[in-house]
Amino acid sequence: MTLELALVLALLASVIVMFVVNMPRMDAAALIMIVALPVTGVITMNEALAGFADPTIILIAALFVIGEGLVRTGVARRLGDWMHAKAGDSEVKLLVLLMGATAGLGSIMSSTAVVAIFIPVVLRICQNSGTPPSRLMMPLSFAALISGMLTLVATAPNLVVHGELLRQGFSGFGFFSIAPFGVPILVLAILYMLVARKWLGGGSSGEGTTFRRPSVRDWIAQYGLSAHDHRVRLGPASSLIDRRIEDIGFRARGITILAIERERRFGIDMLRPSPELRLQPGDVMLVDVVAEGLDLDALREEFGLEALPLDPGIGFFTDRAHALGMVEVIVPAESWLVGQTLRQAKLRDETALIAIGLRRGRSVVEGDLLTETLAAGDTLLLIGFWDDIRRIQSVRNDLVVLNLPADLDDVAPAATRAPHALGTLALVVGLMVSGVVPNVQAALLGCLLMGLFGCVDMTSAYRAISWKSLVLIVGMLPFSLALQRTGGVDLASDGLIALVGEAGPHLVLGTLFVLTAALGLFISNTATAVLMAPVAISLAQELGASPYPFAMIVALAASTAFMTPISSPVNTLVVGPGNYAFGDFVRIGVPFSLIVLVVSVILVPIVLPFR
Repeated sequence: MTLELALVLALLASVIVMFVVNMPRMDAAALIMIVALPVTGVITMNEALAGFADPTIILIAALFVIGEGLVRTGVARRLGDWMHAKAGDSEVKLLVLLMGATAGLGSIMSSTAVVAIFIPVVLRICQNSGTPPSRLMMPLSFAALISGMLTLVATAPNLVVHGELLRQGFSGFGFFSIAPFGVPILVLAILYMLVARKWLGGGSSGEGTTFRRPSVRDWIAQYGLSAHDHRVRLGPASSLIDRRIEDIGFRARGITILAIERERRFGIDMLRPSPELRLQPGDVMLVDVVAEGLDLDALREEFGLEALPLDPGIGFFTDRAHALGMVEVIVPAESWLVGQTLRQAKLRDETALIAIGLRRGRSVVEGDLLTETLAAGDTLLLIGFWDDIRRIQSVRNDLVVLNLPADLDDVAPAATRAPHALGTLALVVGLMVSGVVPNVQAALLGCLLMGLFGCVDMTSAYRAISWKSLVLIVGMLPFSLALQRTGGVDLASDGLIALVGEAGPHLVLGTLFVLTAALGLFISNTATAVLMAPVAISLAQELGASPYPFAMIVALAASTAFMTPISSPVNTLVVGPGNYAFGDFVRIGVPFSLIVLVVSVILVPIVLPFR
């Protein structure tokens, strides 16, 4: 062993210790290595910093932004709601749909983000059905980890292994090269969890909560709004076409226009009913009707309006919750609104919100609220766009926000751009699968389109990127070059061959899998892939075999992080909601990791032959 190799190994051992004790944090430890490795003289400072220009790093950053576009447009949330509707009260069906949806969505966006999205969805389902969250949270995390075994871009370790193949002159993996192994493993995981969930029933289902934020549906029932909502469309001959909202006189008849839906080329825009807004043919008005005895049929005939059906299961436009929301506010004693009617106060002009409910003490005031004189302590229920609701919380001093609905947590800020996000995603995946352009170019194009279509803005795009993960990868990449130059990679591969080389390539694959998965228990799976990928390729060359099965086994093992709650951020996220102990993951995760080991060692040589 040379002095240079001893120095590199000492630095590698020190960074692994830093990762294990988490002092300093992992990205800081990686930065220390960027500074320390050039001091050994094995690599230059430029080579230590070369990772920042690596296409794999740019690709990972771009994928974070594309994933954020799916979150902000509500695509991921709608998938969760669809899953809930399809599963009904069947826990088996729910588990199958949950794991399938999580793995599918995680194959094209951050698995950590997918789990963060689905946790509140699962908790709501558990609260409604009485199912303990512990029976679903671990299946959720397992499916998210397996999503890394479905596509090339699903997880950073796949891209790291792919990048190492390219650096060593090989062609790398295709977009779906890993799927022939991930799909069977996902099926086995679902079957495994259908049995193992019986030993995951110890978590609470949420009882004992002392406070629950009200929902929009709670307010609809409390303020008696369920029969007030109507949707009407302007026909081609409507007398309201090209007239301003303030000129049509609906409010005097006890009708309040809450929002306007207007068709665009790529979707539907929700518009605020500002006084100057002019109506167009085909506009759909969402209206609140409080006047008793109003002949709606005669009104529609008078103005040329078409009635649109409402889903009886939907209350007061809750199906438009991506844009419209509600908030409860109290009129404080010092407010200038005290002693004025809502008509005099022009609250809509001041806040862009509309009062649709008024409560004094425990009594709800019914009828047209415009003529009601406000008193100190009155509670108003306001409806409007979420942006205006957020603004009133921080700007208005004459109204005190009493309650923001729980629905606010589920609002996607760019929900109307969901078709654009899906179209962009389809284009990016298509370009990656076809290989027309490099993967990184396809991902960057997707980022630009997400911004162009308004799915993300610059602030959310930068915030979406996990800079900690990128710095960690960049800091670990120089080790690959340093170990190759000092003979460390050859030493490791020679050691493995000496240990199991004569036992056959299948045993070599199994040993490589075990070493990669075991190392991933202590350091991140991305750092593990950085270290093990060059060893795997060197090992293949020593055996005179194809590098692809050995590289693939590293990618699969890096995603096999089922054994402890700290093996992956995905597992860590579900520990609290699932009320898990450390031993729960060991008890359920270790047997399944062994299953993945066996399946991988059998399937990989079949799909990717040694010769």
